[in-house]
Amino acid sequence: MSEAKFVPFDLKLVEPSFGSSLTDLIIDLDYLRKKHLGGSTHPKVFFQLKHIFHTLESIGSARIEGNNTTIAEYIETKLEGNDTVPQGIQEIKNIEKAMAFIEENVGDYPINRAFISQMHKMIVEGLPSPPEGEGDANPGVYRRNNLRINKSDHLPPDFLMVDDYMSELIEFINRPDSSKYDLLKAAIAHHRFVWIHPFSNGNGRTVRLFTYAMLVKTGFNVNVGRILNPNAVFCSNRNDYYYYLSRADKGTDEGLLEWAEYVLKGLKYEIEKIDKLLDYKYLSKEILLPAISFSLERKYMTNIESSILKKVIDKQVIQAADIKEFYKGKADAEVSRQIRKLIDRKMLAAESERARKYIIRFDNNYLLRGIINSLGERGFLPVNE
Repeated sequence: MSEAKFVPFDLKLVEPSFGSSLTDLIIDLDYLRKKHLGGSTHPKVFFQLKHIFHTLESIGSARIEGNNTTIAEYIETKLEGNDTVPQGIQEIKNIEKAMAFIEENVGDYPINRAFISQMHKMIVEGLPSPPEGEGDANPGVYRRNNLRINKSDHLPPDFLMVDDYMSELIEFINRPDSSKYDLLKAAIAHHRFVWIHPFSNGNGRTVRLFTYAMLVKTGFNVNVGRILNPNAVFCSNRNDYYYYLSRADKGTDEGLLEWAEYVLKGLKYEIEKIDKLLDYKYLSKEILLPAISFSLERKYMTNIESSILKKVIDKQVIQAADIKEFYKGKADAEVSRQIRKLIDRKMLAAESERARKYIIRFDNNYLLRGIINSLGERGFLPVNE
């Protein structure tokens, strides 16, 4: 590898040629962004899946930076509910928390310096600074030192220039260009953030949250049934991620357009894949029922619990009368007691407050292991285990 050099170039909106594959990608993604998401999956079931993908996103982002925590290790830690966790686990929890912050706030606030600083503070919270850990001695504060990027030919700008470069980037993402440029701007802005490397540590985790915030801001509404999984693009093949970043580092139109096409092609693939989970026939057959079998084989549940959950999966929403067949000769009070038991075990949840209708619950119990296994077998996991 040659000696790292700082190669300055202007931040600009590079437009693809008419009829290019990148232009086609932008058109396709714009359609997906505006597409009304109906689907046959119950909203409360879908949002449990969304929570799982938040976890997978967070693990993926940390793994890119060298965190070796596996999905299984993180899931086991969550199930155990320990207050004190290893640094690798805490790093992932921080990213999950920051994703929730983005979804709750990005619609009401601009993505400005304060917003970016808050994301950075959240991802390094409670972590020691290098070399002991992946924190930062100055959370939310632009770096006051020069640095190098490991295994990169690019040398980030002098720390004295960071403030100006970041101000330019923030102005770029917030300027009122036509909405047709939103996705292209998000890809270019991701590279520019990495190119600047504004913080002493945590830049990779922060820029991926920054990109997530931009995508949500531009209309991929994660609060009405959309799951976004951009980290799957970046962590499915880290070599490709760093290769295309290095191409864009040259500052040429060609390199920046190659980078943008890499990002948007991966994003389109992930969106179309995850949208399949809105089809309940697909979800039940390929994810939920195999998860029940997986859990039963490992004795995470009893035979009767398995039968009841299969009934719930078949109907999506059940009442006590729907499961009386499993308690023949038992009084209604006993059936209600068994339902409460399943609720306590976090395998069922009330469809709504005070309702006597129930849906499957898998976001915080041992069934989660089966769901993760099913998602992995169907290619939904953004992390190569």
